[in-house]
Amino acid sequence: MSVLPELKPYIRLTIANPASESHSEFGRGVAALCQGVVDSGSLNAAAKKMGMAYSKAWRIMKDTEEALGFKILNRDGAHGSTLTVEGRALLDAYYEVEKATQSYADSLLREIVAR
Repeated sequence: MSVLPELKPYIRLTIANPASESHSEFGRGVAALCQGVVDSGSLNAAAKKMGMAYSKAWRIMKDTEEALGFKILNRDGAHGSTLTVEGRALLDAYYEVEKATQSYADSLLREIVAR
């Protein structure tokens, strides 16, 4: 019996600004930081939950914002952070594209393996 039907594709999505010279992209890690901000109201708390230093999370967000050309986070110092309207739209779009792409890849692999 073939083990191919037991396999699963894993899709890694990144969203980038093609006009940017930076290599910073919005991917799984930045999405997780953003979701952490949504859940906790703080980039610091989101970073800690991921086992990441706040300084690294801040640098990642800053680099990503510069590469994309818009702010992802509203920072309010000791009062925490929230996603900007654009940041929330990007996070939602990321999840939707990731889900659709993963679903398509699952279906396509099953179809190809069944041949």
